[in-house]
Amino acid sequence: MSAMTGRPNPEPLSTNDSTGKIEVSAVRQLLPEPADIDPFEAHGSALRPHSPGRPWLLINMVTTLDGATAVGGVSGTLGGDADRTVFSAIRAVGDVILAGAATVRAEGYGPPRTPTARQAERTARGQELFPRIAVVTRSLDLDPTTPLFTDAVQRPLVYTVEGADETRWAALAEVAEVVAVGSDDVDMAAMAEHLYGTGARTVVVEGGPVINGHLLEAGLVDELNVTVAPVLAGGSSHRLTHGADPGAHEMTLAHLWTADDVLLARYVRT
Repeated sequence: MSAMTGRPNPEPLSTNDSTGKIEVSAVRQLLPEPADIDPFEAHGSALRPHSPGRPWLLINMVTTLDGATAVGGVSGTLGGDADRTVFSAIRAVGDVILAGAATVRAEGYGPPRTPTARQAERTARGQELFPRIAVVTRSLDLDPTTPLFTDAVQRPLVYTVEGADETRWAALAEVAEVVAVGSDDVDMAAMAEHLYGTGARTVVVEGGPVINGHLLEAGLVDELNVTVAPVLAGGSSHRLTHGADPGAHEMTLAHLWTADDVLLARYVRT
């Protein structure tokens, strides 16, 4: 379903051995007012009121100055240390990390891991220590022997369509919860409803652009976090969302941060 990529599983962030605190890249807030920012504290305290019957869905992506979401088919090298820090901070607030199968394959996803120093915050919010991973795929073209499945603390969710390949379904059902939501395409609204039923209240969406486009078309995008990397890429990479034209969806700027010439913006639905 998704032909382009999001971002890879980040490596664990380093810690200060004497204090146990995570060492993060220096991030400066420009808006709504200038300030030095701890991305983990800021995202951990941000309000994300879910709608009745479905979780809050936030998209987290990186783009170049000219709008490319991938260079050489992947995006993990675009954002640098600041993006990596904010990426981990956003993942730390999610109940579920959602990505398309193409993103999972291209970026070599493993199971989500929360830095040890932030796990107590998740517990205080009533969350599991680690987010659960969910993958969207019509074809079920996923390898059940990869660490994404074999090293998972919680069984991953795999959202597919009715009539998906039975052999692949059976293999994945050994290591994941496989759920059909739709006949020809994955029904995003039905998927969101199912996620809510699992207890998910905040879902972090990591693309790719086709998945993002389907969510936008279904009116399910509550938040966009976008890192703008200070590079020009050219090429034919997709934009942040790709697909049918659903019309304009207005968003409100919640914050704008900067570090090392990178811009990091958070928008929420109006």
